[in-house]
Amino acid sequence: MLRFLSVRPGLHEFLKQVHGFADLVLFTAGLEGYARPLVDRIDVENLFSFRLYRPSTTSTEYREHVKDLSGLSKDMGRIVIVDNNPFSFMLQPLNGIPCIPFSAGQIHDTQLLDVLLPLLKHLSLQKDVRPALYERFHMPEWFQKQGIPSTSWK
Repeated sequence: MLRFLSVRPGLHEFLKQVHGFADLVLFTAGLEGYARPLVDRIDVENLFSFRLYRPSTTSTEYREHVKDLSGLSKDMGRIVIVDNNPFSFMLQPLNGIPCIPFSAGQIHDTQLLDVLLPLLKHLSLQKDVRPALYERFHMPEWFQKQGIPSTSWK
């Protein structure tokens, strides 16, 4: 089956550069049968260390398909998740970077190279990414405003 794939501008350069200073893991709430062929077309250089699909997500009383990062690293101070759906990282709000969604046709989008890449480079130099991410995004407060108490965090 042929699927149309619209790639965010700068994606390949972004992945190459981030791969130079961080381990890349793909974590999608998409089903593997749908997502894998798309990711194969994006990740032709096999830059992702591994890929996680919907069965690797968890459900909470607030949301389904939540991405629990606790199984990816023992050092939560050195792990970051970038997602256009903040509820995906509701279990570890101090590790999350919310990003602006991308739609096909946004040819002048510069989020990856102009916003996310400099932030990730900065975070790569930190012993613990969580204070810097809290200072920038205040995600715990955002989740509380959404009615999700801090007791649901890991």
